[in-house]
Amino acid sequence: MQIKDAVVFITGANRGLGLEFAKQALARGAKKVYAAARDVSTITLPGVVPVQLDVTKPEQAAAAARACGDVTLLINNAGIGRVGGIASDNAETVLREQLETNLYGIFHVARAFAPVLGRNGGGAILNMLSILSWVNTPMLGAYGVSKAAAWALTNSLRAELAPQGTLVAGFHGGFIDTDMIRDFEVPKARPEDVVRQSLDEIEQGAVEITVDDSTRQVKKALSDGVYLMDPMAAH
Repeated sequence: MQIKDAVVFITGANRGLGLEFAKQALARGAKKVYAAARDVSTITLPGVVPVQLDVTKPEQAAAAARACGDVTLLINNAGIGRVGGIASDNAETVLREQLETNLYGIFHVARAFAPVLGRNGGGAILNMLSILSWVNTPMLGAYGVSKAAAWALTNSLRAELAPQGTLVAGFHGGFIDTDMIRDFEVPKARPEDVVRQSLDEIEQGAVEITVDDSTRQVKKALSDGVYLMDPMAAH
């Protein structure tokens, strides 16, 4: 599909990658860009249509789909990241919180908008995943579990929505220079670069988008049957 003249709905569009997706969609000539966030007062980008949406609330996702019935591209960007593994004292709390947004958030919004996309010719869904969908690290263990589950959900959606002509793509990347990881002293990709590549690949019909060398190396290693204990070993 082409971004030009598309109607784009972006969750978590008030900052970080979501904001960058909104900017670039407008720059590419999208007919309309819906920018969704829990607090619409935080959406200040000129040219977008603000939408109040907490992705953990299925009734709000359904209301957004009813109100935005012209959508042709859904970008499930909203997500949270919490430091912590799955063997720590507070692991259950940390894991449940991230599953609610990173897994069930995608589930609620994709489920609500799938019929909309079908009625509008198929369109596309882009789910924001991670290098940690495929490998994990103790520092972000619970986050990795949520992203691995979201990858499995993405694969299921792709198979189920193919008959209606909907492309379902997954974004996989390492550390990106956004507020979520501002305190991490690691090499980071630029948001504008990964968003530009993602939109290019959506237009080309890609189903798995790997936006940096580390992620591509991890994918190749796993395809070759090599298990990586630490994803950063790909650097």
